[in-house]
Amino acid sequence: MIALSLAEIATVIGGQTYDIPDPAIQVTGPVVRDSREVEPGSLFVAFVGERVDGHDYAADVVAAGAVAVLASRPVGVPAIVVDDVQAALGALARHVVKRLGATLVALTGSVGKTSSKDLLAQVLRRKAPTVFTPGSFNNEIGLPLTALSATEGTKFLVLEMGARGIGHIQYLTGLTPPKIGLVLNVGTAHIGEFGGREQIAQAKGELVESLPADGAAVLNADDPLVRAMASRTKARVLLFGEADDADVRAENVRLTENGQPAFTLHTPSGCSDVTLRLYGEHHVSNALAAAAVAHELGMSVDEIALALSEAGTLSRWRMEVTERPDGVTVVNDAYNANPESMRAALRALAAMGKGRRTWAVLGHMAELGDEGLAEHDAVGRLAVRLNVSKLVAVGGREASWLQLGAYNEGSWGEESVHVSDAQAAIDLLRSELRPGDVVLVKASRSVGLERVATALLDDTAVSSEGQVSGR
Repeated sequence: MIALSLAEIATVIGGQTYDIPDPAIQVTGPVVRDSREVEPGSLFVAFVGERVDGHDYAADVVAAGAVAVLASRPVGVPAIVVDDVQAALGALARHVVKRLGATLVALTGSVGKTSSKDLLAQVLRRKAPTVFTPGSFNNEIGLPLTALSATEGTKFLVLEMGARGIGHIQYLTGLTPPKIGLVLNVGTAHIGEFGGREQIAQAKGELVESLPADGAAVLNADDPLVRAMASRTKARVLLFGEADDADVRAENVRLTENGQPAFTLHTPSGCSDVTLRLYGEHHVSNALAAAAVAHELGMSVDEIALALSEAGTLSRWRMEVTERPDGVTVVNDAYNANPESMRAALRALAAMGKGRRTWAVLGHMAELGDEGLAEHDAVGRLAVRLNVSKLVAVGGREASWLQLGAYNEGSWGEESVHVSDAQAAIDLLRSELRPGDVVLVKASRSVGLERVATALLDDTAVSSEGQVSGR
């Protein structure tokens, strides 16, 4: 964080100081909520959770070098006490962002947020120092913590924004007002909470409504609900996609023999060829989104194309591809799942596995509400249509819907199997995998299917082929 005295922080957030011998002492280290991340000069934020109360660690974090604790009650060590810790954290982030002078880029969408953010960060840091959201740290706590990690030298701040309801993104943009807003797509992720795609579009569009007149709204020309958001912003609109009228578009899209996308990138300043290190054609849209923002920020098409072609993974369990010495390839995409990302992962598996035996180890997709049965059934059917060799559906009712969809799609159904949990999937794969097989592992985060990928890779010493980011 930029250096701030405890006195200034207390004033900014409306807090009361306790047990602070010198209010002029500055916070020079990171602002953290995990006691294990404390460094000399840190400010520790004490949240009260369901199982852990951060206030209980106050003495330990100060002993480890924290300057003070941001708390909701006195803790016997230097502290700034406020009524609402989360609100105070947001107020501090808003103050720091205003002081920074960096260009803020915010992005949202139903799928692809983290992958697009990771690509964009790797492109922009070629131009200037860039701070970006780690992983999916995209909520009312993670976003201000990310903003507070910026320093005086930060030129670009790339912030991923998630939403689980109307007003969430409006709140986040109030904490960190963006100059550029990127909307990727409107899908069915969390549709059970929102009630429909139109409501999701309403929530995602809050991002472009927050933009200033001298800002830019970067919108997906291939998604009608996103394209329509142009009417909701006073900022200049820049379109990306494969549509003919997109300002930043892809032509001659194809997959290499390894399933990696290649295309010709067109921007208003020219064109250049791109071959991504990522797997699956769905990454073309993510790359175009990053390219559009980079173009808006003054990068040349050749600079953008080179950066995209060299970009790798920055976040775990998103199409991480690892090849074992016996030739089995494990694709760990177990961080999360929704219908759009599940379809994209299956198509990537089919492309990667040409001429090889392919396995789709899938678990349930959460928060689909009344659409759950139909969506799981459709994913099972798609696995059959893509000629995936074997589907392993892991879990309870939703997994049975996956397996039933595959069975009902045709005679291939006998190649699908429903198992109760991750360990059962591990046991099955250990007994049946053959050298050269490709295994995709994917489900909503709550299923914990990363254990399957970990077990398969722990079975033998592995040589990494490179961990490549996905949706």
